[in-house]
Amino acid sequence: MASPLSTLPSSKTFLCVAPHPDDAELGMGGTLVTLARQGHDVVICDLTNGEPTPKGSPEIREREWTRATELLNKGLEKPIRRHNLGLRNRELLHDIPSRHALAALIREVRPDVVFYPYYPDAHPDHIAAHKIAIDARFDAKLTKSPIPGEPHHPKRIIQYFCTHLRTDIVPTFCIDVTDAWPTKKAACQAYKSQGIAADEGLWPYVETMHRYHGHRSGVGFAEPFFSDEVIGLSGLSELV
Repeated sequence: MASPLSTLPSSKTFLCVAPHPDDAELGMGGTLVTLARQGHDVVICDLTNGEPTPKGSPEIREREWTRATELLNKGLEKPIRRHNLGLRNRELLHDIPSRHALAALIREVRPDVVFYPYYPDAHPDHIAAHKIAIDARFDAKLTKSPIPGEPHHPKRIIQYFCTHLRTDIVPTFCIDVTDAWPTKKAACQAYKSQGIAADEGLWPYVETMHRYHGHRSGVGFAEPFFSDEVIGLSGLSELV
Protein backbone atom coordinates (compact mmCIF):
# COMPACT_ATOMS: atom_id res chain seq x y z
CA MET A 1 0.00 0.00 0.00
CA ALA A 2 1.05 3.60 -0.44
CA SER A 3 2.52 5.56 2.44
CA PRO A 4 0.67 8.89 2.53
CA LEU A 5 3.13 10.14 5.14
CA SER A 6 6.29 9.83 3.11
CA THR A 7 4.82 11.98 0.32
CA LEU A 8 4.78 15.00 2.63
CA PRO A 9 7.47 17.60 1.91
CA SER A 10 10.33 17.34 4.37
CA SER A 11 10.86 18.04 7.09
CA LYS A 12 7.60 17.54 8.96
CA THR A 13 6.70 17.12 12.62
CA PHE A 14 4.75 14.09 13.82
CA LEU A 15 3.14 13.73 17.25
CA CYS A 16 2.03 10.33 18.58
CA VAL A 17 -0.49 10.51 21.43
CA ALA A 18 -0.31 7.38 23.62
CA PRO A 19 -2.58 6.54 26.57
CA HIS A 20 0.27 4.76 28.39
CA PRO A 21 4.00 4.23 27.96
CA ASP A 22 4.37 1.24 25.58
CA ASP A 23 1.28 1.99 23.44
CA ALA A 24 3.27 4.10 20.96
CA GLU A 25 5.93 1.41 20.58
CA LEU A 26 3.46 -1.47 20.29
CA GLY A 27 1.12 0.31 17.88
CA MET A 28 3.49 2.24 15.63
CA GLY A 29 7.06 2.04 16.92
CA GLY A 30 8.35 1.00 13.50
CA THR A 31 6.72 3.97 11.81
CA LEU A 32 8.10 6.38 14.42
CA VAL A 33 11.61 5.08 13.76
CA THR A 34 11.09 5.15 9.99
CA LEU A 35 9.91 8.76 10.06
CA ALA A 36 12.83 9.79 12.25
CA ARG A 37 15.27 8.04 9.90
CA GLN A 38 13.77 10.06 7.05
CA GLY A 39 14.73 13.24 8.89
CA HIS A 40 11.35 14.20 10.33
CA ASP A 41 10.77 15.50 13.84
CA VAL A 42 9.01 12.82 15.89
CA VAL A 43 7.46 13.33 19.33
CA ILE A 44 5.70 10.86 21.64
CA CYS A 45 3.24 12.14 24.24
CA ASP A 46 2.30 9.59 26.90
CA LEU A 47 -0.85 10.84 28.60
CA THR A 48 -0.22 8.81 31.80
CA ASN A 49 2.64 6.97 33.47
CA GLY A 50 0.72 3.69 33.10
CA GLU A 51 0.55 2.92 36.81
CA PRO A 52 -0.73 1.11 38.77
CA THR A 53 -0.16 -2.27 37.13
CA PRO A 54 0.34 -5.68 38.80
CA LYS A 55 4.13 -5.84 38.35
CA GLY A 56 5.01 -2.20 37.80
CA SER A 57 5.63 0.97 39.76
CA PRO A 58 6.10 4.61 38.71
CA GLU A 59 9.86 4.17 39.04
CA ILE A 60 9.93 0.94 37.03
CA ARG A 61 7.76 2.38 34.28
CA GLU A 62 9.93 5.49 33.97
CA ARG A 63 13.05 3.35 33.65
CA GLU A 64 11.31 1.26 31.01
CA TRP A 65 10.07 4.15 28.86
CA THR A 66 13.48 5.82 29.18
CA ARG A 67 15.17 2.64 27.95
CA ALA A 68 12.59 2.14 25.19
CA THR A 69 13.19 5.69 23.94
CA GLU A 70 16.96 5.11 23.97
CA LEU A 71 16.46 2.00 21.84
CA LEU A 72 14.19 3.82 19.38
CA ASN A 73 16.82 6.54 19.06
CA LYS A 74 19.76 4.23 18.45
CA GLY A 75 21.61 5.49 15.38
CA LEU A 76 19.26 8.41 14.76
CA GLU A 77 20.70 11.83 13.90
CA LYS A 78 17.47 13.50 15.01
CA PRO A 79 16.26 11.73 18.18
CA ILE A 80 12.63 11.05 18.99
CA ARG A 81 11.46 13.27 21.86
CA ARG A 82 9.10 12.14 24.61
CA HIS A 83 6.69 13.97 26.93
CA ASN A 84 4.41 12.74 29.71
CA LEU A 85 1.30 14.77 30.57
CA GLY A 86 0.92 13.15 34.00
CA LEU A 87 -2.80 12.38 33.68
CA ARG A 88 -4.30 9.57 35.78
CA ASN A 89 -3.94 5.99 34.58
CA ARG A 90 -7.17 3.94 34.73
CA GLU A 91 -9.04 7.21 35.28
CA LEU A 92 -8.22 9.03 32.06
CA LEU A 93 -11.09 11.39 31.32
CA HIS A 94 -12.24 13.14 28.19
CA ASP A 95 -12.63 16.50 29.90
CA ILE A 96 -11.63 20.13 29.40
CA PRO A 97 -8.44 20.02 31.54
CA SER A 98 -7.16 16.96 29.66
CA ARG A 99 -8.03 18.43 26.28
CA HIS A 100 -6.34 21.73 27.09
CA ALA A 101 -3.22 20.02 28.48
CA LEU A 102 -2.74 18.16 25.21
CA ALA A 103 -3.69 21.24 23.18
CA ALA A 104 -0.94 23.18 24.95
CA LEU A 105 1.57 20.51 23.94
CA ILE A 106 0.28 20.61 20.36
CA ARG A 107 0.91 24.36 20.36
CA GLU A 108 4.41 23.79 21.69
CA VAL A 109 5.35 20.94 19.34
CA ARG A 110 3.35 22.30 16.34
CA PRO A 111 2.91 18.94 14.57
CA ASP A 112 1.79 18.55 10.98
CA VAL A 113 0.29 15.15 11.81
CA VAL A 114 -1.16 13.80 15.06
CA PHE A 115 -1.43 10.04 15.57
CA TYR A 116 -3.97 8.83 18.12
CA PRO A 117 -5.52 5.51 19.22
CA TYR A 118 -8.05 3.73 17.06
CA TYR A 119 -11.64 3.41 18.21
CA PRO A 120 -13.35 1.13 19.24
CA ASP A 121 -11.26 -0.39 22.02
CA ALA A 122 -11.81 -2.44 25.16
CA HIS A 123 -9.63 -0.18 27.33
CA PRO A 124 -11.43 2.92 28.69
CA ASP A 125 -8.16 4.89 28.73
CA HIS A 126 -7.67 4.23 25.02
CA ILE A 127 -11.21 5.40 24.28
CA ALA A 128 -10.67 8.54 26.34
CA ALA A 129 -7.33 9.21 24.60
CA HIS A 130 -9.04 8.89 21.22
CA LYS A 131 -11.60 11.53 22.15
CA ILE A 132 -9.09 13.80 23.92
CA ALA A 133 -6.83 13.88 20.85
CA ILE A 134 -9.63 14.79 18.45
CA ASP A 135 -10.80 17.67 20.61
CA ALA A 136 -7.30 18.84 21.54
CA ARG A 137 -6.48 19.18 17.87
CA PHE A 138 -9.49 21.50 17.54
CA ASP A 139 -8.84 23.34 20.80
CA ALA A 140 -5.23 24.05 19.84
CA LYS A 141 -6.32 26.32 16.98
CA LEU A 142 -8.65 28.52 19.04
CA THR A 143 -7.92 32.19 19.54
CA LYS A 144 -8.98 34.03 22.73
CA SER A 145 -8.29 30.85 24.68
CA PRO A 146 -6.66 30.24 28.09
CA ILE A 147 -4.50 27.52 26.50
CA PRO A 148 -0.81 28.51 26.61
CA GLY A 149 1.00 29.12 23.35
CA GLU A 150 0.15 30.36 19.88
CA PRO A 151 -2.77 28.70 18.04
CA HIS A 152 -1.88 25.78 15.81
CA HIS A 153 -3.99 23.33 13.79
CA PRO A 154 -2.38 20.04 12.68
CA LYS A 155 -3.25 19.32 9.06
CA ARG A 156 -3.90 15.62 9.57
CA ILE A 157 -4.99 13.33 12.38
CA ILE A 158 -4.52 9.59 11.87
CA GLN A 159 -5.44 6.61 14.02
CA TYR A 160 -3.00 3.84 14.90
CA PHE A 161 -3.93 0.46 16.37
CA CYS A 162 -3.19 -0.14 20.04
CA THR A 163 -6.54 -1.79 20.59
CA HIS A 164 -7.25 -4.45 23.22
CA LEU A 165 -9.97 -5.93 21.04
CA ARG A 166 -9.10 -9.09 19.14
CA THR A 167 -10.82 -8.01 15.98
CA ASP A 168 -9.85 -7.97 12.31
CA ILE A 169 -9.27 -4.41 11.17
CA VAL A 170 -9.45 -2.84 7.72
CA PRO A 171 -6.81 -0.11 7.61
CA THR A 172 -6.79 2.91 5.33
CA PHE A 173 -3.10 2.30 4.65
CA CYS A 174 -0.09 0.42 6.03
CA ILE A 175 3.49 1.50 6.54
CA ASP A 176 6.30 -0.92 5.68
CA VAL A 177 8.35 -1.24 8.88
CA THR A 178 10.41 -4.28 7.92
CA ASP A 179 13.73 -2.46 8.22
CA ALA A 180 12.72 -0.92 11.56
CA TRP A 181 11.27 -4.13 12.99
CA PRO A 182 14.29 -5.16 15.12
CA THR A 183 14.32 -1.70 16.70
CA LYS A 184 10.59 -1.78 17.36
CA LYS A 185 10.88 -5.24 18.92
CA ALA A 186 13.71 -4.21 21.22
CA ALA A 187 11.88 -1.05 22.33
CA CYS A 188 8.65 -2.94 23.02
CA GLN A 189 10.47 -5.57 25.04
CA ALA A 190 11.99 -2.90 27.26
CA TYR A 191 8.60 -2.97 29.03
CA LYS A 192 9.34 -6.14 30.94
CA SER A 193 6.91 -5.31 33.77
CA GLN A 194 4.08 -5.42 31.24
CA GLY A 195 4.72 -8.98 30.13
CA ILE A 196 6.13 -8.08 26.71
CA ALA A 197 8.72 -10.82 26.18
CA ALA A 198 10.11 -12.62 23.15
CA ASP A 199 7.83 -15.66 23.14
CA GLU A 200 5.17 -14.99 25.74
CA GLY A 201 2.68 -12.43 26.93
CA LEU A 202 1.54 -9.78 24.47
CA TRP A 203 4.41 -9.94 22.02
CA PRO A 204 3.31 -12.96 19.90
CA TYR A 205 0.00 -11.21 19.19
CA VAL A 206 1.79 -7.99 18.19
CA GLU A 207 4.22 -9.82 15.92
CA THR A 208 1.48 -11.89 14.30
CA MET A 209 -0.68 -8.83 13.60
CA HIS A 210 2.12 -6.86 11.97
CA ARG A 211 3.37 -9.83 9.99
CA TYR A 212 -0.22 -10.34 8.77
CA HIS A 213 -0.52 -6.74 7.59
CA GLY A 214 2.94 -7.02 6.06
CA HIS A 215 1.79 -10.03 4.07
CA ARG A 216 -1.32 -8.15 2.93
CA SER A 217 0.91 -5.25 1.85
CA GLY A 218 3.55 -7.37 0.16
CA VAL A 219 6.31 -6.72 2.73
CA GLY A 220 7.73 -8.43 5.80
CA PHE A 221 6.09 -6.34 8.53
CA ALA A 222 3.64 -3.45 8.29
CA GLU A 223 1.83 -1.21 10.75
CA PRO A 224 -1.81 -0.40 9.94
CA PHE A 225 -3.42 3.03 10.16
CA PHE A 226 -6.92 4.43 9.73
CA SER A 227 -8.16 7.88 8.78
CA ASP A 228 -11.68 9.28 8.92
CA GLU A 229 -10.50 12.18 6.78
CA VAL A 230 -9.48 12.13 3.12
CA ILE A 231 -5.71 11.83 2.66
CA GLY A 232 -4.23 13.41 -0.47
CA LEU A 233 -1.21 11.98 -2.28
CA SER A 234 1.28 13.84 -4.45
CA GLY A 235 2.10 10.67 -6.36
CA LEU A 236 2.35 6.88 -6.24
CA SER A 237 6.12 6.45 -6.06
CA GLU A 238 5.88 5.09 -2.51
CA LEU A 239 3.75 2.07 -3.41
CA VAL A 240 5.35 -1.13 -2.11
